[in-house]
Amino acid sequence: MKLLHVDSSPKRERSNSRALARYFVECLREQNVSLDIDYLDLTLTPPAHIDESFTIAAYTPTVQRTPAMEQALAPSTALCQRVLDADAFLFAMPMHNFSYPSVFKAFIDNIIRAELTYVPGSPGEYFGQLVRQKTLFITTRGTDMRAGMPLSHMDALTPSLKAAFGFIGIQNPAFVNAQPTQFAAAQEREKALERARGQLADIAKKWALEQ
Repeated sequence: MKLLHVDSSPKRERSNSRALARYFVECLREQNVSLDIDYLDLTLTPPAHIDESFTIAAYTPTVQRTPAMEQALAPSTALCQRVLDADAFLFAMPMHNFSYPSVFKAFIDNIIRAELTYVPGSPGEYFGQLVRQKTLFITTRGTDMRAGMPLSHMDALTPSLKAAFGFIGIQNPAFVNAQPTQFAAAQEREKALERARGQLADIAKKWALEQ
């Protein structure tokens, strides 16, 4: 299994999302899943935010692009190829102000590309190209946003991820959300992380059976 593992927490060694992602990889290996890991740390190599030259080039048909346009798109094109080559995705991130970190938004903007990760059909019709990849999102939230909690309605992260990745073909991604972490007592934080580790172990077993 070629696994594209993407981390986006700025906390580095103190990051819960990074630790949980490493735990999931360990669980896969314990299930004897053969892994070829393509690792990307967005805090060390952040994708560029899209600008005017990128936008013009991206919406110019491939056969009409100039060399300068292709150069403007080159990092995005390479990133799209890494995504297309993967068999599975592991995306780990903290929730920042109810959504994803800005580096992950830049990642999304770089991999949603016409004629690469999606193909336009008739007007209003689009075909995502990432239909075969297993996908897991690991998120950490400072407060508890589970159903029934006072701030559950403020989770903009989950629907945004489902919409963006669904557009390029990802259906039924798995989510493991560790919550509460930052704004909770130590005992509650550990309970949240333990719940997440249990869920990750179960997903690893499922992936192993589906090889």
